[in-house]
Order: sequence, then structure tokens, then C-alpha cells
Amino acid sequence: MQEFLKRLPKAELHLHIEGSLEPELMFVLAERNQISLPYASVAEARAAYDFSDLQSFLDLYYQGMSVLRKEQDFFDLAMDYFRRAHAEGVVHIELHFDPQAHLSRGVSLQQVFDGLNRARQEAKEELGISTAMIMAFLRDRPAEEALEVFESASPYWHHLDAIGLDSAEAGNPPSKFGHVFKRAKELGIPRVAHAGEEGPSDYIVEALDALEVCRIDHGVRCLEDDGLVQRLRREKVVLTVCPLSNVRLKVVGNLQQHPLPKLLQAGLVVTLNSDDPAYFGGGMLTNFIACQEAFGWSEETFAELAKNALVHAFMNEERRATLLSRLEQVLHAP
Repeated sequence: MQEFLKRLPKAELHLHIEGSLEPELMFVLAERNQISLPYASVAEARAAYDFSDLQSFLDLYYQGMSVLRKEQDFFDLAMDYFRRAHAEGVVHIELHFDPQAHLSRGVSLQQVFDGLNRARQEAKEELGISTAMIMAFLRDRPAEEALEVFESASPYWHHLDAIGLDSAEAGNPPSKFGHVFKRAKELGIPRVAHAGEEGPSDYIVEALDALEVCRIDHGVRCLEDDGLVQRLRREKVVLTVCPLSNVRLKVVGNLQQHPLPKLLQAGLVVTLNSDDPAYFGGGMLTNFIACQEAFGWSEETFAELAKNALVHAFMNEERRATLLSRLEQVLHAP
């Protein structure tokens, strides 16, 4: 089964590129940029990749991000992940990135975009991976700031496949960001949002109604509201579920307790993703294998999950058709 899961062409719809920063690369970038880290070694840094909840993770996440200073750093960060993902059978990656977290440190939008876009081009040429970009706004920052950042990014709008909403969910409802999402809609840019992870199911409803998103990142708490589940099924709203992330952030006690089987039984459009792979225990293949071990799903179930991601990914139709054909070949290989 593990070999089948590796060969399965996987599209990752929920990946924070800053959350792919492995301790080894963190030390390389820290040395390059003459930044002092609070860790004596890579092993000590990796041991620190442990946390009790979303906020304690975010504190560590932003600390690690401090080594990202120049265009080359963002290129190296992305390529490091693209190569690891390619080795795990990932064929398409949609990377969230957090411009506010970089601007606040004096890093320009140009440095971020130039580094990530150069990596995207190299990934296409060297690895055959397609990519998409999602500019995410920090929900624990002022909504006015998000709109200002979005407007200042106008020279780069043509690079965006969507905008998103992430960071600390509790006490920061989606409706707070109605203006920036309305502006993106006016420009024809798709919208996605984190909701229903640590926040209540009501936040999923708000994301759908106030932000008019086309998919929900996480969304696991939708099961608290039967009417919402029916709506998600009826409207075929995509849920980008991150199983190992949910375990590490204590959304669930362990993977066996995860609501994934119930989400599938409810007929919802579910995809599997890694979220922040460096911090949450592994990339796409690790998440797929963990689900197989926890739930004993068949090859057909994993193929359906992979198909959901390919069907709803931000990619051109020619690429989609090619990858769906590859998926069928893997599923029916002798």
C-alpha cells in the first residue's frame, strides 16, 4: 500500500511555505544572514518543534521565519520543499505565504515574490511540478492592514491564484476581513480561508457567506452543525484537511479520533494536506500513510481523495486532464 500511495499523483492544496522550513535549512540561512538562533544545534532546534496549541506553534513559526531575509532565502526555502514533495509523488503544490509576517521584518514584497516565483519556475522545469500561489492574510492583525498590503501588491496580482486567511483563529472571525475579500472578488481572484480548526463551525458559515470562499482550509468542526454539513455537501465545498497538523495542534487527541472518516461518510469533498510539514511531522506521503494506518482505507478511497484535490486545484485544464489520466493509470496498474 505504501508504494501505491507514493506513486499516487498527489496535489497539495494546503501548504504554508514558511512552515516547510526544516531545522537544517534554518541553520544554513541563519549563518548566511548572520542571525543568532536560540538553539545550539539542529537537534536542539528539532526538539523545540513541539508545542501545546496553535498559539505556541505560531510563536515558534514566526521565530523560525526570522532567517528569511533575501530573495535567495525564499528561493531556497521553496525549492527545498519542492524537491522533498516531488520525491513523495506530489505533482502540484499550492503554497500559502504570509506577506505581513515578512513586511513587518523589513522584507519587501518584491523579495518574496521574486524568490518564490523563481523557485516555481525551476520546479516546473527541473521536477515537472505545477504550482499555485495563495497570498494569505494574518487574521490576528488589523483588517485594514490586510487591505493595505493587498493593494500594495497590485504589481504582483497576476501571480496570485487566490487569497487566503490564516493564523490565530480564536476571536478573529472571517467577517472581520470582508473588505479585502470583496476587493479580491472585484478583481476576479478566488478566495479560500482557514475556518473550523480551533474556531467554531460558525466561522465556516461566515467564511462562506461573508467572504464567499470556494474552499475551506481545515473545516473539521463542521460536524458540529448538521445543517452546515448538508450545505457543504450540496454546494460541494472543498475541505483541505490536514490530519497530522490536527494531531500536533491538539485539535484531536490522536489520529484514530480524527473526524476524517465521518467527513467522508457525510459525502463531503475532502482532500489530504500537510499544512506545515516541518513542524507537524511530515509531508504529503507521511500524512497519507498515517491515514492508511489509522483508518485502513482502500486504494480506491485514497484515489478518490487524490482526485478531489486534482479536480479542485488551481491549475489549467490541460494540466488537470494530464494528471487525472495519470491517476487512473496508477489506480488500474497491474
